[in-house]
This record gives sequence, structure tokens and C-alpha cells, in this order.
Amino acid sequence: FDAMQARLGEGRGLPLIAVRETPFCGMAGALKRASDILLSALALVLVAPVMLVAALAVWQSSPGPILFRQRRYGLDGRPFNVWKFRTMTVCEDADIQQARRNDPRVTRIGRFLRRSSLDELPQLFNVLGGSMSVVGPRPHAVAHNEHYRRLVSGYMLRHKVRPGITGLAQIRGLRGETANLDAMCQRVQMDIEYVKNWSLGLDLYILIRTALLVFGDRKAY
Repeated sequence: FDAMQARLGEGRGLPLIAVRETPFCGMAGALKRASDILLSALALVLVAPVMLVAALAVWQSSPGPILFRQRRYGLDGRPFNVWKFRTMTVCEDADIQQARRNDPRVTRIGRFLRRSSLDELPQLFNVLGGSMSVVGPRPHAVAHNEHYRRLVSGYMLRHKVRPGITGLAQIRGLRGETANLDAMCQRVQMDIEYVKNWSLGLDLYILIRTALLVFGDRKAY
């Protein structure tokens, strides 16, 4: 079997093997959630002035709301609303077209926010509320989920854990636009690798790598 966090159990006296499980059972889940609450609360205090400036810049950049809300699938495939600073002039929930280089929908300030990942900062509220984690597979738009789940083997295994602000795929060069099916397959493989091998040490490594790479990344449009 292509086991993922496999563990033994019992049902009515019969031995059972769960071959594909979440790593966040019992104490591991409590540690993960505690670290998310601590990191997101601390980060919100530290970046509050940055978020205020970003909000004012978005408000001045073009007509529309400051925050962009979009429905995504989270833990166990349950829908939730993800928050970002608005970076486009239009934000259609049903449109599966990803942002691309020189995308005319992206505003001037939005291009800077996306390139620097500052548009993701409101997701710290998602983490604090429990719908997301600081580290985990990036949540895709619902339309992307419905499109790729039929094409990529194991795609929905990403939902064994809470989606994250950053993840293993992002630090390995798979951030931003997935221009073809092969690129999405690679991203999903990285997400599954994260679920299979999760540890607090891996989360810390991903956070450090994210901090080092985010301003030099040219794949986010």
C-alpha cells in the first residue's frame, strides 16, 4: 500500500490498519494547533502596522473592497472562506483562470502585494480561527479543486490536514501559477509528502525557508 501515517486499530475485536490517516491525531494534533495559535497571534501583533498600510494602499488603488473573500475546501473537504487583501480589479469565484504574468486583472499595488506575499497576511485570522494552519498544503479555489481532483491521483489526500499559508510545495519552487497538469501533479506530490512526513521540525524548516525565499520568488504574479 502507498501508506500515509498508517496505524493499527481495532473494530469489534478485528484488527484494522488505517493506511491513509491524518498525522494530527491525539497529542500531535494538540501540538500543531497550539503552535498555530501561538504563531498567528504573535504574527498579528508584529505585522499589524504593515497590514494597516497595505489596507490603505488597496483602498486607494481601485474601487472595491479591501479584503477579498473566496470559498475554499479545508480539512476533510469542508468549505471555508479564505481572506486576502484584494489584488485584482475583479474576483470571480467561478473563474478557474489563475493569475498569470502581466495579468491585466492585477492592480499596481496588487502586483507588489502578491510578489511579496503580503496579500496573504489576513489569512492569519483564518489560522487563529482554526480553518487554516500556518504550514500545510495551500488551499485551492473550489473551481480548481473540482477540476483537478478528477485528473490528479491522490489530489484529495491534501485535505487530511488543514490548509496552510505556506507549505512544502511553495519552498520547492512550486508557488504561483500551475501552467499545466504536470505542475499541479508535482505540487500535489509535495503536499502528500508533507502529510506523510509531518513533524514540528519540518514546520519550522518550512517557515525559515519561506522567510528566506519569499522576496526573491518571481513565480507569484
